[in-house]
Amino acid sequence: MIVDTHMHIFEAKYDDIREDVINEALCFDVKIMIAVGYDYQSSLRAIALANKYDFIYCAVGLHPSEVHKEKDISLSWITELAKNKKVIAIGEIGLDYYWDKTYIDLQKEMFLKQINIAKKLDLPIIIHNRESTNDCYQILKNNQGVKGVLHCYSSSLEMAKEFIKLGFYLGIGGVLTFKNSKEIKRVVENVDLENLLSETDSPYLTPMPYRGQLNHPGYTKFVVEEISKIKNIDLEIVKDVLFKNVKKLFKIGD
Repeated sequence: MIVDTHMHIFEAKYDDIREDVINEALCFDVKIMIAVGYDYQSSLRAIALANKYDFIYCAVGLHPSEVHKEKDISLSWITELAKNKKVIAIGEIGLDYYWDKTYIDLQKEMFLKQINIAKKLDLPIIIHNRESTNDCYQILKNNQGVKGVLHCYSSSLEMAKEFIKLGFYLGIGGVLTFKNSKEIKRVVENVDLENLLSETDSPYLTPMPYRGQLNHPGYTKFVVEEISKIKNIDLEIVKDVLFKNVKKLFKIGD
């Protein structure tokens, strides 16, 4: 069994093909999927999708690139939406210094607020970290007591080991299959399988051999196969360990 721990197929671009995409994913042995919100409206869509399918779960949260648009600075809607039984994490949350450095302080404030919400709700967090690794690490180190995953991990092997020490998993997606992605290949090669999760980030970061096309949860298959190849571990064993990691972190899949 394969799990896509991070996808956004509730987006409008899937409206005409969503059912086909889900059925194809099931045919590719992707039996569990997690729809991840990034603001209030997308979190509602993630919940609606999860409520429709037994094998889809969801996360609700505020993405760092959306913080300056948020009017409810208490983020009370996250706590309210998390009452839904299909919500199994708070995310995606974190820091992003790639697109805009204007709101760095606000990003940090909202990240910390959502960490505290997750602690109160006893839920893991799904972290977005882009060109902000040092600040992200310091915030997590200074506010321990919450577990989660570094979604679409893209930092160094050295930092991977530090995040793992704090109890975090590394989310591995389609970038792993790119020929020039040497550092993430090095991370996967040198980190224990027990510290990894598989994902797609659909519709983004489509793996080879479909790079450049619309991504979907079924393509988690290619990520898992690449992990198996890099680590020289039997594919079925890789599937089994990654599934156990999902159950341990998100408390789903029994």
